[in-house]
Formats: sequence, structure tokens, C-alpha cells
Amino acid sequence: MTDQQQDDKLWGGRFTEATDAFVEAFTASVDFDRRLYRHDIEGSRAHARMLAKVGVLTEAECAAILEGLDEVLHDIERGDFAWSVSLEDVHMNIEARLTDRIGVAGKKLHTGRSRNDQVATDIRLYLRDEIDFLLGEIRRAQHALLDLAEREADTILPGFTHLQVAMPVTFGHHMLAWFEMLDRDFDRLADCRKRVNVMPLGAAALAGTTYPIDRDYTADLLGFARPANNSLDAVSDRDFAIEFCAAGALIMTHLSRFAEELVLWASAQFDFVDLPDRFCTGSSIMPQKKNPDVPELLRGKSGRTNGNLISLLTLMKGQPLAYNKDNQEDKEPLFDTVDTLRGSLRAFADMVPHLKVKAERMRAAARQGYSTATDLADYLVRKGVAFRDAHEIVGKSVRYGIEQGRDLADLALDELRQFSDAIEDDVFEVLTLEGSVAARNHLGGTAPEQVRKQVQGARGRLG
Repeated sequence: MTDQQQDDKLWGGRFTEATDAFVEAFTASVDFDRRLYRHDIEGSRAHARMLAKVGVLTEAECAAILEGLDEVLHDIERGDFAWSVSLEDVHMNIEARLTDRIGVAGKKLHTGRSRNDQVATDIRLYLRDEIDFLLGEIRRAQHALLDLAEREADTILPGFTHLQVAMPVTFGHHMLAWFEMLDRDFDRLADCRKRVNVMPLGAAALAGTTYPIDRDYTADLLGFARPANNSLDAVSDRDFAIEFCAAGALIMTHLSRFAEELVLWASAQFDFVDLPDRFCTGSSIMPQKKNPDVPELLRGKSGRTNGNLISLLTLMKGQPLAYNKDNQEDKEPLFDTVDTLRGSLRAFADMVPHLKVKAERMRAAARQGYSTATDLADYLVRKGVAFRDAHEIVGKSVRYGIEQGRDLADLALDELRQFSDAIEDDVFEVLTLEGSVAARNHLGGTAPEQVRKQVQGARGRLG
């Protein structure tokens, strides 16, 4: 290794020959970890201030480092920074530029730390910021759903099980189901953030450092809840990234389910909603087409986040303590999950307020499939008929309706009474769609009154 090659490698003193060019490119991470630059500099600023506090750096050295780091940050954000693969990663690139600017003081910055605890800290700082942003996007989507639920509290559509008409529900109630799924997603991410917000810095390579560092002070500077308790675990733990990706996979699973319903509802066969043109595309050959591309992509992108979760689990399952080079492979799946969530939540939150609901088409669909059959059974039970007998009576009534090609509500009283003398002229109050949904007026029920109560309660919780 030449003197120049040794100078290029901040760890080059041990080596006698240059790194193979292929190996250099194969092991480098700077092409993807450069996105951590702000958090790397943030961590370095706190580390420098702590070193000055405990007397490892002079105040003048600390001031030079802080000023130099600010200049490096400005260089990067102006696009005036040449990232070098030969310097391997974001940390070495920034440290090398800092040393070029301020000289020997720049070489002292790494005292008492390792790239092992440095990168673990950077990732946690980065992920903490991303979680905060994603929590805001989930809330934005939830507010949009609440607005839509309130607007369509009285709109009736068929509720499905097995994708077969089951009972009538209100569209507002359906939107509140989506809201609840996102609410659990919010709670999971917020809970994950607690375990992200632990500081590895000070663990050094794996065993801590002989310098008189003050980890509590550094943690306070960086806004961490506390320093990590064990140095071995601090540098090798990626549970927080796995947990985030698991939460992200669930978020995308929910968005995928929402998207699937939108794709179905926007089809000519359902025709329940009209998607905004700006969230759709056309066909290059069929001029009539309006394709629901955004919901389809939301549905498809769930596969990415599922794959990223499996990648991280597989990455970590065979690693002995402490840090190993394959930990470098944690970043691309993590970054991809972050990017996928950012784009998907934005698309969903932007699209929901502009859905055009086709209430009459939904109502017509709810009248098909004998969706009030359960209401007739409940009616008979209230008249003193045992439920199993009522079930059989209604089944026969439905079969008769199918043979006649008419809904239960369209049958005459005499036609219904041939199946049970308990049926009287008040039966039609429960066979209407409005009567069916209004009757389910309890906490969690589909009645319009309950939908409005749930919306107001949810708004109070969200603030």
C-alpha cells in the first residue's frame, strides 16, 4: 500500500496492500447510507460537545469541529460534496472532509467512539424522525376518513362476508373500520418509537471505551430517552428496525385491503365510487378505460414491505455478538420501507377526500342478495319464535323470493305469512334498508347516529 493509499483509508495503518477495487465497491455502503448525513453530523456534534465537557477535547478544538461540521453540512446540502466509494460510508466521507477543512482537530472527533456505535446511533436518529413524519401522515389519513364518514353517515351499501351480500351497513361505518385499522397502526409505530429512542453511542466497537465519557449528557443532547444499557447489545441490536418494518408491513397490509375495496368499488360491476381522475390513468389502446392505478400500486407495494421484513429477520437470525459486516445490509430494506410508507400514506390521504360516493348505486346493490334477512329473523325472535326456527322460516322466505325474483321487502304480507303466523304488518319496518341500519344503534353499530357519535369521539381523541 502506498502512503497515499494509506492516507485515503482512515483505518489503513494495519494494511500492507491496497483494497481490491471490486472488494472496495462491494463492501462500500456510501451509495445508500449517505442519506444519514444530517443525523451523522448531529451525532458528531453531540459527541464533540461531550468530549469537551469531560476534558478530552479543548474548547477551541470543539469549536473548530462544530464549525467544520456546519460547513460540511452546507457543502452536502448545496450539492458541493464529492462522495467517495474509497471512503466506504457516510461516516468516513464526512470525517475526511472535516479533517481536510480543520486539520488535526478533525482527527480527534472519533475519540471514544467506533463506526459501530456511530452507525447504530445514526439509524436511530433517522428512524425516529421518520416515525414522527409517518405518524403525522397516518393522522392526516384518519382525519380524511372521519370527514368522509361524517359526510356519508346515512349512505347505505351492502356489507359483505365472503364477498357475498350479508347485511346493509352505512358507508360512514365502513370508513370508520378503516379508521380503526389505522389507529392501531399509529399506536404500534408510537410504541416502536420508544425502543428506537435509546442511544447506542458510547458503546464504541463493542466493549465501551476507556475515556471518561458522559453518556447521559450525550443522550440529553440528542433527545434520547436514555443510553443503551449494554455495549454488546447496543452495537449489534437491530430489533428496532425489524419492529419498525413489521409495523410498516401491517400498515401496508391495511392500505392494500383498502385499495382492493376501492379497485372493486370503482369497477363497472360495482360502480360504488368514482376515483379522482388525477389518481388514475388511461389505456394506450382502449380509450374508454380509467384505470385505478394508485390503489393498485398501494396494493402491490405491500409486497415490498413484507419482503423487507423477511430480509431483516433473515439477516439477523445467524449473527453472533457483536457487530458484523452483514449488519450493513440492514439499511436498504429499512430505507425502502420508509420510502414506501411515505409515498403510500401520502397517496391514500390525498385521495380519500376526493372520492365521489355513488349513493344510489350502493343502495340498489344493498337491495340485492336479501340483505335484510337477518332482520326478519330477529323480528321473529322478538315475536317469541325460537332463533333456530326463525332461521328456517327466513330461509324458506328467501328461497321463495328467489323463485319469484323479488326482495323480501317487495313481498306482500300474505306471501310472508305463509311461512309464519307471527309475521304481521309491522314487519316492513325492519325489512327496509333504513330500518335495518337504524336498528343497530349501539356502540360499534352501523346506525347513522352511532357513526356520527364515533366520528365526534374520534376527533376528540385525535385533537
